[in-house]
Amino acid sequence: MEPNFLPELFDAHEFEHAVSAGESDLQVYRRAVRSCDQALAKSFEDGIAVADLVRARANFVDHVLTHAWQRTLPLSTATLALIAVGGYGRGELHPASDIDIMVLVADKLDSATGEAVGSFLTLLWDIGLEIGHSTRTLAECVHQAQEDITVATNLMESRLIVGSADLYASMRTAVAPDQVWSSRQFFEAKWHEQIQRHQKYHDTAYNLEPNIKESPGGLRDIQMIGWVAKRHFGATTLHDLVTHNFLTEAEFSSLIEGQDFLWRVRFALHVLTGRREDRLLFDFQRILAKQFGFQDENTAATNPTAQARSRAADGPRLGVELFMKQYYRTVMELSRLNEMLLQLFQEAILYTDDSEIPVPINRRFQARKGFIEITYPSVFLRYPFALLEIFLLLQQNPDLKGVRASTIRAIRTHRDLIDDTFRADIRCRSLFMEIVKQPRGVTHELRRMNSYGILAAYLPPFARIVGLMQYDLFHVYTVDQHTLFVIRNLRRLTVPEFANELPLCSQLMGQIPKPELLVLAGLFHDIAKGRGGDHSTLGAEEARQFCRVHNLSIHDTELVAWLVRQHLVMSATAQHKDIDDPQVVNEFATAVSDSTRLDYLFLLTVADMRATNPKLWNSWKDSLLRQLYRQTQRAFRRGLENPLDKRERVRETQSLAKKILVENGVEADATEKLWRFMDDEYFFRYLPEEIAWHGKALLPYQEAPQSQCLILIQSLSSRGGTDIFIHAPRQKHQFAAITATFDRLSLNIVEARITVDTRGYTLDTYSVLEHNGEPISSPQRLREIETELRKRLKSTE
Repeated sequence: MEPNFLPELFDAHEFEHAVSAGESDLQVYRRAVRSCDQALAKSFEDGIAVADLVRARANFVDHVLTHAWQRTLPLSTATLALIAVGGYGRGELHPASDIDIMVLVADKLDSATGEAVGSFLTLLWDIGLEIGHSTRTLAECVHQAQEDITVATNLMESRLIVGSADLYASMRTAVAPDQVWSSRQFFEAKWHEQIQRHQKYHDTAYNLEPNIKESPGGLRDIQMIGWVAKRHFGATTLHDLVTHNFLTEAEFSSLIEGQDFLWRVRFALHVLTGRREDRLLFDFQRILAKQFGFQDENTAATNPTAQARSRAADGPRLGVELFMKQYYRTVMELSRLNEMLLQLFQEAILYTDDSEIPVPINRRFQARKGFIEITYPSVFLRYPFALLEIFLLLQQNPDLKGVRASTIRAIRTHRDLIDDTFRADIRCRSLFMEIVKQPRGVTHELRRMNSYGILAAYLPPFARIVGLMQYDLFHVYTVDQHTLFVIRNLRRLTVPEFANELPLCSQLMGQIPKPELLVLAGLFHDIAKGRGGDHSTLGAEEARQFCRVHNLSIHDTELVAWLVRQHLVMSATAQHKDIDDPQVVNEFATAVSDSTRLDYLFLLTVADMRATNPKLWNSWKDSLLRQLYRQTQRAFRRGLENPLDKRERVRETQSLAKKILVENGVEADATEKLWRFMDDEYFFRYLPEEIAWHGKALLPYQEAPQSQCLILIQSLSSRGGTDIFIHAPRQKHQFAAITATFDRLSLNIVEARITVDTRGYTLDTYSVLEHNGEPISSPQRLREIETELRKRLKSTE
């Protein structure tokens, strides 16, 4: 279908006839826009290629704008030009995309022309077009393009719609590479821009609610390639990259297939939401999955292609998970192509003057212009193990800037060599273990191996979780990316400059005998997700098999398998059980069995929780895990055969609290008088430091309790939150009043310890956090909380 199949929706002759019959311009334009939108949606539903639809919409808008311009500014042809910029300049408009235009003026606008331009723009808004606009003189174009790479990019992609062709040509000449932003400067700026954009998405395309335009591997990455090609090579289409030997025909086909899929998803999102929506939110994923032909595996799929895709080897999946798996694998391939092309651009633009003389590394590899490359084209055919060796060399030679694009292409071409024979080769097994054991670059190279498809090829169980989503809001990454984030978190604990983030973890990481066992546990802990059954048990068997064939000792093999099998037990115990109860701690300690396993499990648990959803990790969870760790170590020192009972725990707590109070000038007898009103539950629920804190404030009221409530606030407690202690006469609905107050103040209650003394007074502590997961630090905020609590509690008396 030709991209101009919709112009008839705005017929100039029909327009004039309708106006002469009494209809207003506004009515006719609006009807044309509505008809176009409906036709686009119907054509999309009928399976028309989105590439045709986005160009057809741009073509239609060209007609509307040209007609409106000629009616509003009929005498301005020589002094003004209406120019399409951005995506509209490329001739691509999705249903709800902004229509970016620039009015180019030869000189400053006089008042009459300025008013006419304003009327033109107002008309466009009134008829329902989402317009982004600017008005610039030629000099302003040059100045703003010099100052802002985004403006320069938009002008580079500009297209004349109507008006002075000479004026437009002058603008194009004035902002050409020899005038502003040379090819080198442009590439460096756009590359830096992409790095910053990727960082906003944690350098991963695999968020569970991805932005299909801005996330790594998204449409913006494809546009980035096109921008550089246009600026440096004068390319007019992406296929020109094949002509310039930057892409093979097969790679170009992969690039266009990926773009077409993302265009389909984006087009569907715009039609579904009726707005410019580029986030693939949970609310939309199920709808689009069904629309794209993906169904749950226990139902018959009507679309044979979707049905074939849905028959995965990793157990029954939901249609939405299968749809998202295709999305993630598409953006992974686009990310690979983006990296390879950027590497080629670096060599052609940034390092063109660097020495071409290669520096030998070994018989198979050499460095050229600071990038590693194979020494001859058939290296991987002759030495298949080199498909792993290259990643080890990158770790061992940190001065290398990356992999040459030609070698990236060779890796992708030869990764099918990784088969059962390859995996059984002692050289390959040794190389993989060396990669895991290296003191630097483990995370970076495992990520690179995943990006190039090598990790999935070498570990078939890992291939099953590539692009696998978990349909909930708790896990914000796909399983493979979550796994790599766990390993990153573990390796981060070895870096001195991050030692202040989690001091205890960093200390333990420096003490454990074999950190590589933690890396392996992290690699396998979720590897059996999506198969049905207990993924921890299934994953433990996968880990055990891997360790055996990679010649780990029986002890190390069992430790890794145990960590995988038990990787959830510490977080579950800390968050869902009463870790102040000695019996709970002793049961956990018995399951762990020794302090070495505890160290490994503690580190894996922290890394896992922090990699699940960064927004859900907070100081309170950190404190819970540290508290469970220390109490378990204490149980080991005491001996598991001699557990601490509750009464003994109470006596020990009282003794330590009394010692703190005496050190702070409180007489020992005074504490006994105060504590006679407290039962064992109080001493069981609080730490000695907390009891001493309460006691010092409560002592003045031990004989004559206050009628008003006592409120104590500790902005950062040892438990990781802000502790609010309330001692007051017990009232009806008191708990509801307090929690409602916290809710109104936008505070999250992470723990509540509710006890009552023998006189009927509450001894309640609420651990709270701000909505960002942080304790409360502002003195003003603390005063606000206390004031609101007193006000609310007074109203319940």
